[in-house]
Amino acid sequence: MRVAIPLYPRFTALDAVGPYTVLAFAPGWTVTFVAAEPGPVTDDQGTLTLTATASYADLPRPDVIVVPGGPGTMEAVSDEALLQWLRQAHEHTRWTTSVCSGSFVLAAAGLLKGLKATSHWAILDMLREHGAEPVSERVVTQGKVVTAAGVSAGIDMALTLLGQATDATTAQAVQLAIEYDPRPPFDAGSPRTAPEGLTELALKLIS
Repeated sequence: MRVAIPLYPRFTALDAVGPYTVLAFAPGWTVTFVAAEPGPVTDDQGTLTLTATASYADLPRPDVIVVPGGPGTMEAVSDEALLQWLRQAHEHTRWTTSVCSGSFVLAAAGLLKGLKATSHWAILDMLREHGAEPVSERVVTQGKVVTAAGVSAGIDMALTLLGQATDATTAQAVQLAIEYDPRPPFDAGSPRTAPEGLTELALKLIS
């Protein structure tokens, strides 16, 4: 299975690295960071740089696409080279997926029209303006289009894909290998459970 993760300036690191780690551990899976041209791409904090080792042209028919989100999606939705690659590659993928605001890139490519989809809670309802039906779920599957909620949800999505492509045992083995056993010290990972007033503070962190 060949996985392509497109990088663009100001992507959120965990959106890309979470699924990368899960899928790269799977036997027989190859994960490649791609961009319009090979080279370094810096994240939304300006302090972490990943290297795209291939161009879009180098990987025209991946089996899986994972589009990360981040503040840079505001520019990525107008990146015609990225959108054209997505449209053409999508015709051949087994799954075309996104994490967080990466769903808006899929929408800009015309791949979410009329489909249920999810994204980060702060911008979820805006998907409706882009032709999708917003769903507040961790992972949403619509045929071969799979969207994940904010940032850390990409790990759940990757494990979901791995379980479907191989078997539960393989996915569980990868989960165990990376010791993905989340036990957060606070029940504040969702607006539904976060203490009063925390939503405003969280929005300041990501605006």
